[in-house]
Amino acid sequence: MGKTLAEKILSGKSGQDAYAGDIVIAQVDVAAFQDGTGPLGVRQLQKMRLERARASKSILFIDHAAPSPRKELSNDHMLLREFSKKTGAILSEVGDGIIHQRLVESYAKPGDVVIGADSHTCTSGALGAFATGMGSTDVAVGMAMGRTWFKVPETFRVQVKGDFPPGVYSKDLILYLIGMLGADGATYKALEFGGPAIEKMSMEARFVLSNMAVEAGAKTGLIASDKRTKQYLKARARVRDWKPIVPDEDAKYERVIEIDARKLVPQVAFPHTVDNTRAVTDAKGIKVSQVFLGTCTNGRIEDLKIAALILKGKQRAHNTRLVVVPASREVFLSAMKSGLLEVFVRAGGIIMGPGCGPCVGVHQGVLGDGEACLSTANRNFRGRMGNPEGFVYLASPATAAYSAIKGEISDPRRLFTTRKRKTVRKAIKRGKKK
Repeated sequence: MGKTLAEKILSGKSGQDAYAGDIVIAQVDVAAFQDGTGPLGVRQLQKMRLERARASKSILFIDHAAPSPRKELSNDHMLLREFSKKTGAILSEVGDGIIHQRLVESYAKPGDVVIGADSHTCTSGALGAFATGMGSTDVAVGMAMGRTWFKVPETFRVQVKGDFPPGVYSKDLILYLIGMLGADGATYKALEFGGPAIEKMSMEARFVLSNMAVEAGAKTGLIASDKRTKQYLKARARVRDWKPIVPDEDAKYERVIEIDARKLVPQVAFPHTVDNTRAVTDAKGIKVSQVFLGTCTNGRIEDLKIAALILKGKQRAHNTRLVVVPASREVFLSAMKSGLLEVFVRAGGIIMGPGCGPCVGVHQGVLGDGEACLSTANRNFRGRMGNPEGFVYLASPATAAYSAIKGEISDPRRLFTTRKRKTVRKAIKRGKKK
């Protein structure tokens, strides 16, 4: 019987012929902490007298509170730095970038088992890795022992065909899917994305899908490792990390979901759950005090290019703040060299250093009581951005950028309704700065 991507990867890493429902003990290739969850994991290892790092890549990321806004968090950072020195674990410092972006840039590779003490570790699934978030103690043990156990998940195949209409992006696809499935509709399932539309997607667009798989309850979000994966790794001098991994034609899926991209419209997730998704037209007139471009979901160079194309020569609305946070140092440098950061600054935006920024509400960008933010992040739970009296809406970079100009949630498809905007449409499709 054929195998899904999840079954293939876990079979290879466990050394057994594994199928959905089986329990396996798998080799861990990458084990990662961030500064919010890492201190707990390190302290647990100290209690168990297992203060070591045996996974082939053990990495500590200081990204959520970077730089630290409080002494308590600064002390936690010190703990992670000491653990790195003692064990040899890799340290990703303040300003290097967000854990999930750094993992796909430099560490995860096709066929890997990647565990991280953060829900959105599943981002690396777009590289063809079995990547999943786990509790701090589980990741700590996986880091120390170099292996962990899994129940091989059933798989939902998400088959996407057709071309995306102008103004519609992978963020709209995943929000639509989450709205369809519900927040727990894919609990402990693997979401396997495929089909002609996925095959044509850039890696940066694919990362968005895998990143948000967990918002439907999924254990991981997987995409086959193909020529685009190879090109992405080659551009980072990592072509030796590439290998093809595709599901078997006769793989058995618990469910197959078919989506026609041509029928999609821009989506907005309303407060206070990600699955509370509606068409952008249903959000017409909702005022936003802040627009946030960034995060591990949409803080990559492609996202910033799309937003800059819309914002170039324009100004944010007078009563709307615009906060831009590149996802990594690599993205920051690229945006700086290509002039994107200047576009945002001239539009009235503020640029913050690489990291999570306002996403988790630890520092900078916290909302006031009753304020609404349109964010390119992956979560909009009550209090997510630091204030339970705030309101967080989620959308694509295009919707966010256009809304920053208008001061209210607005439909970016309006940019493509006249001949005057055809050059913008072509430039966005090329993914280049005009």
